[in-house]
Amino acid sequence: MTILIDNKSGVPIYDQIYTQIKDLIISGALREDEALPSIRSLAKDLRISVITTKRAYDELEKEGFLYTVAGKGSFVAPKNVELLREENLKQIEEHIRQIRKLAASCCLKDEDIWEMFRIIGEEEST
Repeated sequence: MTILIDNKSGVPIYDQIYTQIKDLIISGALREDEALPSIRSLAKDLRISVITTKRAYDELEKEGFLYTVAGKGSFVAPKNVELLREENLKQIEEHIRQIRKLAASCCLKDEDIWEMFRIIGEEEST
């Protein structure tokens, strides 16, 4: 598992860890019941505080992406289909907001966006 930290991004380090691990779980790169590096080990590898790593793991556990076994470590939780669906819906909504913002900067109307969506759908179905 590779986690990259960007100290210049302005995004808190725990959030970068949280987001990257969550993305690995959602994409299937990390599988159900797969062990994650220990909090101490990951903190050492990333050269960050154990508290920062623990916060990321705690957030992932709180949201149902990880579970912890005392004395054994943290593991990828069984995939909750509803949770994954909700995560994907949130991402789609954010993409739609970005599309509308970009379209507005080009003076495109919603109808224009729908037409583009329809054309792309036709292209991909052939």
